[in-house]
Amino acid sequence: MRIPSKLLFCLATLSFLGACGVFKSQDGQSGARNAEPVQNNSDLREAELEDGTIWDAFKGRQAEQRLQVNRYLWTASLDVLNFLPIESVDPFTGLILTGYGTPPGGGQAYRATVHIQDPALEARSLNLALQTNGGRSVSKETVRSVEDAILSRARQLRIADKKF
Repeated sequence: MRIPSKLLFCLATLSFLGACGVFKSQDGQSGARNAEPVQNNSDLREAELEDGTIWDAFKGRQAEQRLQVNRYLWTASLDVLNFLPIESVDPFTGLILTGYGTPPGGGQAYRATVHIQDPALEARSLNLALQTNGGRSVSKETVRSVEDAILSRARQLRIADKKF
């Protein structure tokens, strides 16, 4: 008995798609799913979100996963480093790249890269790198003082916004 090629193709495709969720392994262990029983529909939904399937690519989950940037740190960074020309900004990832510029009253030109990594108004959220004309990095004390200026300005903005 000869099986039609369309039927074979459909069966192979269904087998492949069915196996996508079973054999997925990120930690090097076997791909079998957890043997814990599912209590209700919300547990099933959480298990589906944890494991992920091929259908997640079509659900637009990437649009839901947004990084948040602290707006006070963002604005304070632009205020404090306003003497530097902006080359590139990305408010979604919190990255500010500047060109070379000389601070008021200074003789050395600098360029800065600011990365705001967290929505919290904390020092760990701010990552600053300064360079001189020759490409050398700036002393830690200078970077620390610019970071302190940005954090102080961010706190001022927050207080002025009546969210203290």
